[in-house]
Amino acid sequence: MPLVNAFPCFRPTRAFLAGALAIAALAVAPGGEARAQTAPKVEAAPQAVPGFWDPRRRPDRPDLSRISVIRFLTETDYPPFNFTGPDGNPAGFNVDLARALCDEIKVTCTIQMRRFETLVDAIASNRGDAIIASLAVTPQLRTRVDFTDPYYRAPARFASRREAVMSEVRPEYLEGKKVGVLAGTSHEAYLKAMFTDAEIRSFASDDAMRLALRRGEVDLIFGDAIALAFWINGTDSGECCAFSGGPFVESRFFGEGVGIAVRKGNDLLRQSLNWALFRVWEKGRYTDLWLRYFSISPF
Repeated sequence: MPLVNAFPCFRPTRAFLAGALAIAALAVAPGGEARAQTAPKVEAAPQAVPGFWDPRRRPDRPDLSRISVIRFLTETDYPPFNFTGPDGNPAGFNVDLARALCDEIKVTCTIQMRRFETLVDAIASNRGDAIIASLAVTPQLRTRVDFTDPYYRAPARFASRREAVMSEVRPEYLEGKKVGVLAGTSHEAYLKAMFTDAEIRSFASDDAMRLALRRGEVDLIFGDAIALAFWINGTDSGECCAFSGGPFVESRFFGEGVGIAVRKGNDLLRQSLNWALFRVWEKGRYTDLWLRYFSISPF
């Protein structure tokens, strides 16, 4: 599985939130000329919990009696999503979510940790039933496995210094501003396509890009929101910075989302997991997990 956007602790996947495409339209003055505007500066937004399920589209309850056990597979070292806990057992957001799904389905589950590159082959050879390991939904992987509905997505976001936080980021607001981005990524491609009036500065590494923001050498940086959330909340940032504006999740640039993978044709398990995911979200258990693992929301 390809790693997009060189963030070592996250396999980024993106989908565009409703209304976010509006950023592509430049503000036009009544006379038809594009005009520069200045966005208001505000404090960073409070914690936000995303929802990927439509309450009006409640999935049908499948025949759960036909499922006797679910053998989940996850990755060995990918915190905070999956890692080995102090007791030597699997832990993390994905692991806790898998256990919540098992509670809903009322079935015995096992969770085995394997190297990431072996997961799809293990499912194909019947050494597991479902992969819950931040696996990006891609057309290539769809030829080998089936996926549940997405249970999270990794948006792209801007970060700025705390004294210059913007409540909204539009192309016209960034005219002439210096914006850092990781070279060769979908984030860079997105900026070049949508923010044509910004002064885009590409960096060879995340560390170099973030240091430039800390030093004030760029006005904003743009990248993987999950990576940025952990950096903002960590010691490396020196409490310098915060998110500006909201999330960008355009699937053409950032992918379809993260789902649970099952063997091709295993519709019963896929539908059962979709039903359980909805139930976990509806009951607020998904929100509890999100708040436990993300002190600063990527959204």
